[in-house]
Amino acid sequence: MLLAAPEVAAAPERTAAIGDRLGILGGTFDPPHVGHLWLASLAGDALDLDRVLFMPAAQPPHKGGRLITRATDRLLMTRLAVQAEPDFELCPIEMERTGPSYTIDSVEELKRAYPDAQLFLVIASDSLAQIDTWREPDRLLAEVEWVVGPRPGSALPDRSGLEERFGTDAARIHLLTGPALDVSSSEIRRRVAAGHTIRYLVPRNVEELIIDRGLYRRG
Repeated sequence: MLLAAPEVAAAPERTAAIGDRLGILGGTFDPPHVGHLWLASLAGDALDLDRVLFMPAAQPPHKGGRLITRATDRLLMTRLAVQAEPDFELCPIEMERTGPSYTIDSVEELKRAYPDAQLFLVIASDSLAQIDTWREPDRLLAEVEWVVGPRPGSALPDRSGLEERFGTDAARIHLLTGPALDVSSSEIRRRVAAGHTIRYLVPRNVEELIIDRGLYRRG
């Protein structure tokens, strides 16, 4: 049984030194899983990042009408998922804002919070394929470099395609090579609802919280 934990408690925010390289990994994190951790690790290794900020969305604008687990549970799951890794950090800024969680707004807020750091937006290839559905993607690329990791079923683009879409700014998009983990939050939710194991698909403490609070169970 998981010990009681504060609803939204997070580790104290650390400051960034001049020249620090910070990754930003946003998402619904419903729940966070090993694929998220692997993408952050892959980006950190390839781009020599000092930290990766995990940024749960309060109101994801791309989830349509799907019922989303309450924000406090997703925030706590994300905190638990990253707490054992000193180079990962919970970033709750989208939870603290009202309205839809647009990445461009968050990036501008983080640039004000970390004026001396270099920021990198970490996304998977399936998100890049849908980037024109995001708010102001061209301005987003002008504001922060992108780091794109592999995702099963969604091939990484070639450079010529990026240059055709983004012009010279395509040089600000970094493509990662490495294994792509075929793990998704939707599949984890389905497995829990069906009473199947999710061991090793999520960190152990996240699994315990899901069990303890009865998350994703039918009925």
